[in-house]
Amino acid sequence: MAQTTDKFPLKDDPPPSGKAGRVAESSETESLRPSSAVIGQLKNSLGAVLSDTPATTAPNSPRIRPTTLDIPGLTRSRASPDGRIAQRDVGAKLVIVMVGLPARGKSYVTKKIARYLNWLQHDTRIFNVGERRRIAAKANPVSDIEFAPGGTDSAAGNSRTGNAGPAAIPSVNIEDTSLAGSCGEIHNALGPPAIDFDQHPTTHSDDDTTHAMAQDASFFDPGNVIAAQIREQVAMSTLDELLDYVLFQGGSVGILDATNSTLQRRKDIMKRVRERAGTELGVLFLESQCLDKNLLESNMRLKLSGPDYKDRDPITALADFRERVAIYEKNYVPIGEHEERNNIQYVQMIDVGRKVVSHQIRGFLAAQTVYYLLNFNLAARQIWITRHGESLDNVAGKIGGDSDLSENGKRYAQSLAKFIDSQRKAFSLRQVRKQATTHFPPLPGDTTPPNPEYTTTINGGSSQPVEKNFCVWTSMLKRSVATGQPFDEEEYDVKQMRMLDELNAGDMEGMTYSEIRKKYTDEYELRRRDKLHYRYPGAGGEGYLDVINRLKAVIVEVERMTDHVLLIGHRSVARVLLAYFMGLKREDVADLDVPLGILYSLEPKPYGVEFRAYRYHAETNWFYPDSDYKLQRAASHHD
Repeated sequence: MAQTTDKFPLKDDPPPSGKAGRVAESSETESLRPSSAVIGQLKNSLGAVLSDTPATTAPNSPRIRPTTLDIPGLTRSRASPDGRIAQRDVGAKLVIVMVGLPARGKSYVTKKIARYLNWLQHDTRIFNVGERRRIAAKANPVSDIEFAPGGTDSAAGNSRTGNAGPAAIPSVNIEDTSLAGSCGEIHNALGPPAIDFDQHPTTHSDDDTTHAMAQDASFFDPGNVIAAQIREQVAMSTLDELLDYVLFQGGSVGILDATNSTLQRRKDIMKRVRERAGTELGVLFLESQCLDKNLLESNMRLKLSGPDYKDRDPITALADFRERVAIYEKNYVPIGEHEERNNIQYVQMIDVGRKVVSHQIRGFLAAQTVYYLLNFNLAARQIWITRHGESLDNVAGKIGGDSDLSENGKRYAQSLAKFIDSQRKAFSLRQVRKQATTHFPPLPGDTTPPNPEYTTTINGGSSQPVEKNFCVWTSMLKRSVATGQPFDEEEYDVKQMRMLDELNAGDMEGMTYSEIRKKYTDEYELRRRDKLHYRYPGAGGEGYLDVINRLKAVIVEVERMTDHVLLIGHRSVARVLLAYFMGLKREDVADLDVPLGILYSLEPKPYGVEFRAYRYHAETNWFYPDSDYKLQRAASHHD
């Protein structure tokens, strides 16, 4: 057998010659499928068609555009005036392919990566094969499954949550000729046939002998031919969706969330990527392994509340899931020898960050991803975010500046220190109780996962939670520093950070919005139309993209640390921080309503972030939970 490499030219295609054709960029690119002409050029030029760099006259010279870093708000070029990766710069984009057995934390990792990259303004979307597999199996009765040679027509919308959900599963009827000569042409030539979802309704009459396929361990047995065909088809269809997003819909990063645990599956993925995108598009394999038995047990326990096992007896469900994992283990080939022999870039993440191995990392986005992977953990902790107490400039309605706290602001600071102290103690008690009620093996009805941070032996063999350190970070502006002063520095690590300073309003520092509207009418309108991309004029003037970039180091440090932290910032800083942790839509960041007197609590969980809001009551000088509070856009758009 010939050795497989990470470069796969199209079979029987002649080498490209002449100048690369230009692909016109239009506003419809994100919603339309490519024309047959574009597909034909793509097949013949192996991705070079997506570059408009003229071919050199020198013999045997590569026609690949140089690609370096693109950072919205910090870089600019003719191809990318706003700093975002241009449609044609395929070499700057990235496909991340997850690898690993079930219950190894792959989906947890993908969601965090997507949230981080989207927050940095790099359009990223997750394509989860498991979600599509569940729909495919349920929608196709066992006795009535047909495999048609048609392909898939990706119509996924521009989800800003970073996750292309199951609703994006395409369906193409074999009799539909609308795609002839375009997408269907290339899909038909690449891999397994498509399932025609539209031909198989999900409901059946009582006397119908057909039924949806079971999603138990037998579904994942290689001997189950029909199930294997479904899984293979769904995997390749999902990959095609991802490639459509990256190549034609403006995406920068596509993440394929699946086990991809066999060497043959990974070869098929590389082959499909190279056939459709050429050699420029970066592919990073990211393998998640769990060697810590307690961590693995925790991950498996979480699966009991997932879509495959919800409402089932936990002991029976856990046994079935272990059987499923055992089936995967028989054919599992870890990342390593093949990838190194063929210069394929990969990352191995062991025990969710305890150990990270990287190989041949190339490209800005791949490097950013690996850097982020080095800095997060599963520790149970609290992250608190609030604005400073009321300042004298707040009372006067002025923006920016560096004023002192008002009397109300000083009382807020005193109450904040007392409330955080009480919440710190309450959190420690909850962790002790949770650890005491965790059972191995699980009792009937028990789906609570153990906390891997506490199941390892610490303190001379004790596995009880230990008191965590608590950091209090303020900006270097007086109103923020003064809000953090009441904290006892013997009990709290208090630190000032310039990265947490308020957005600098340049020439408009110290003015009210009404003054700005009168004196700088044009600037006022520009900012009102697009606050996210607007930058204040004048020395030191900033915009929200600048705040995002200077808070990057703060975000990574918060992800890295296992201690509690309170961030006392300002309106723009609180907006950007909450946008990251809550995975908010890009268009909502600059208009998020974050009033004075609200304290936000975020607890990282394996399934996301647990969010609470507490409102300060000046009458009692205390904070009370606001169960009705929702993060939403402010009514006034000038703030």
